[in-house]
This record gives sequence, C-alpha cells and structure tokens, in this order.
Amino acid sequence: MRELKAVPITVESFAPFGTFCNMVNPTGHALQGAIHSFYPDRISGSCVGSIAFSPIEVKKDDRIIKQAEYHTTTWEGIIALNDDMLIHVAPASGGTPVPELAQAFIVPKGCMVKLNTAIWHLCPLPLHEDVLHAMIILPECIYANDCTVVDLDEKDWFKIVC
Repeated sequence: MRELKAVPITVESFAPFGTFCNMVNPTGHALQGAIHSFYPDRISGSCVGSIAFSPIEVKKDDRIIKQAEYHTTTWEGIIALNDDMLIHVAPASGGTPVPELAQAFIVPKGCMVKLNTAIWHLCPLPLHEDVLHAMIILPECIYANDCTVVDLDEKDWFKIVC
C-alpha cells in the first residue's frame, strides 16, 4: 500500500486545492479598536441559500484512505477545533478519482481550510487526540444533494503517515 506523507500546510502547496487561514493566530493588517483586532475577509465564498455550520467528530484510526468525496456546486470549509488535523486532497477530475495525485496536509488547530469546488477529500483526521472535533461549513443540506462519495479500488488505497 502506498504511503502518503502529510506535510505542514503552506500557501504555495495548498493553492491548487483552496485556501486557508489560522483563525486563532491571524496575520496581516487588522482593523484596531480599544479592545479588539479585527481581521476582515480572510476567507470568503459565495453561496446560493443558507450556509450551515456542522460539528464533526472523527476518531483516530489507521489513516488508511479507502474513499473520497467531492461537491460539484460548492466549496467546503473545515476548522480544526481541538487538535491539529490531517486532510487529504486531490485535484478535480470530472468524477473519476485520482488517488495517485492525492496530497496530505497537517493543518494546525484553530486553522480553517476552504476546499475549492470539486476537490477530492473526505473527513479530516486527528493528528494527536483520540477524537478530532472540527466544524464543517457547507451550504445547508448539501451533503444530501451534492456529495459524491466514491469507494476507491483496493489497489488505490493509501495510508497517511507523518
């Protein structure tokens, strides 16, 4: 089975798949007030209808990736709440998985990633904790009407390693 080394997320390496921002330690120009620093518009995305914020809990497992999913009409946001997270992504490919092009990233706790439309992915994985708590941001009910999940052929399974 192929091993896929997870690397720390950087702007350059993640650019083909989306964008990200550390929401706990933001950088750049802030609008300042007496008791606040406001970092506007670090990540933006359009949506027809309502946006939903859905908690997800993911148990630590063997990190063997056997499935991938994508959305044809929307981006997806993921925020790591209690632990650093591992994510795997692969380029958009017209509905046919391309696991040989997958990359894995280590995303710090408190960081939000925004996956571009049609990027292959699945749920984030905990790096250290037994259970990762994260927030998924998607248009309301998109998981029911625009979420294609594909079982990978066993020959295409891969294990994320750090």
